[in-house]
Amino acid sequence: MRLDKIIARSRIVDLHSDTLRGALRELLALSVEKFADLKPDSLLRGLMARESTMTTYLGLGVALPHVRVKMKRRYVLAIGRSRIGIQQEGNKDGDRVRLIVMLIAGDKARDYLQVLASIARQVREPELVDRLVDSPNLDSLYERLVGGFGDVRPVLAQHNRINKLMFQEAQRVAKGAGCASIMVFGDTFVAGIQAVALRAKTKTILVTRSPVEPSEDKMEFNETIQVRSFSDQRMAQMRSAILVALTRGLLTFTDRVCCLGGVAGSNQFDTLAVVDIEREFETFLTDHKDLLPEGVKPEVLERVIAVATELSVEGREGKPVGCLFVVGDASNVSKHSKPLVLNPFYGYKAEDRNILNPFMDETIKEFSSIDGAFIISGDGVVESAGSLIQAVDTQSNLPSGLGSRHAAASAISVTAKCISVVVSSSTGQVMLFRRGVMLPLTDKRY
Repeated sequence: MRLDKIIARSRIVDLHSDTLRGALRELLALSVEKFADLKPDSLLRGLMARESTMTTYLGLGVALPHVRVKMKRRYVLAIGRSRIGIQQEGNKDGDRVRLIVMLIAGDKARDYLQVLASIARQVREPELVDRLVDSPNLDSLYERLVGGFGDVRPVLAQHNRINKLMFQEAQRVAKGAGCASIMVFGDTFVAGIQAVALRAKTKTILVTRSPVEPSEDKMEFNETIQVRSFSDQRMAQMRSAILVALTRGLLTFTDRVCCLGGVAGSNQFDTLAVVDIEREFETFLTDHKDLLPEGVKPEVLERVIAVATELSVEGREGKPVGCLFVVGDASNVSKHSKPLVLNPFYGYKAEDRNILNPFMDETIKEFSSIDGAFIISGDGVVESAGSLIQAVDTQSNLPSGLGSRHAAASAISVTAKCISVVVSSSTGQVMLFRRGVMLPLTDKRY
């Protein structure tokens, strides 16, 4: 959903309190004045209880306290800005909170975690946060919030003759080759792409590493896929992007797709390629068309791939880290594993340990240094960490140089109806396993 649709000017305020509890009281006073069924004291207890379980501090001086309650509305969003800064436990390096985005969600809001994740992605952009905090008044703050959360993309600064020609040829090639869509790699341009400049009769899919929200504007791209890439190679995101498109149902295995891109940040289209998906994924498919195991949600696999990719680049404390994620068929996977350590996720609510929850990112990354695998259910709930996979696959024929982590990922993907994602500790390469077949998603980094 468009985040700007749940922002109300009447629920934006400059905060006076220097404590989190006091700030939440101010925001709740704004939130409940028009809704008689919302009780501020009960909401405050719920918000503070969640805070005691897991900090809602996101970094950059932004906190995202949230709670679910029984109410008729799907969401109530209140935003407070603090000039003096608020102290909150869990802040890195003692940072003070400058912006509080408080979300109250109805118990029937099915996209609750997705909305949380969308807000978290937006307020992790330093430029947007600075613009919000430095707004001269609340009216300006509101306008900047609507602009920032409304997915206002910058204009394509270098839409020159060659770029126009390349896009025109992409349309012609797509039509002649019978392509289902044109996949445009937006990171080619530093300033981003204005969709209206790239109108086409063929369905267009924007691929970018930038956080974006689906737009209701018919002039925009038909679909947008966020895939992180840390390579300067042309269209380095292609395989991961096609994989995500397949899991979402945007493409099928029998489709062809026309890809248009260039070197990241070059502001110049220079590569046009037609990809036959069935041929590209021929080895990986092995006569099967069901890429996702039964019960695994596409957004869960996307999130796991995103976290794995970030770990492959960032590591932990400047050092490479290897880890294994096993997604789907959690009960069967557990039968073929045993704990190496006490399960750090035991006892927490399913909602709090769901990988779609934006506050799980740092937790997952911290526990990635533990030997063993993360076992994740198809709906995203992290069942355990530090699990030793004991499945055996005698038919596996992995390339030389891959270790026990890759062997375990391959074996469990054969034994159970799951999909495995591995980050190599030696090369940083991210690989995906399904039915014992390996699909590299990123290049080697080390």
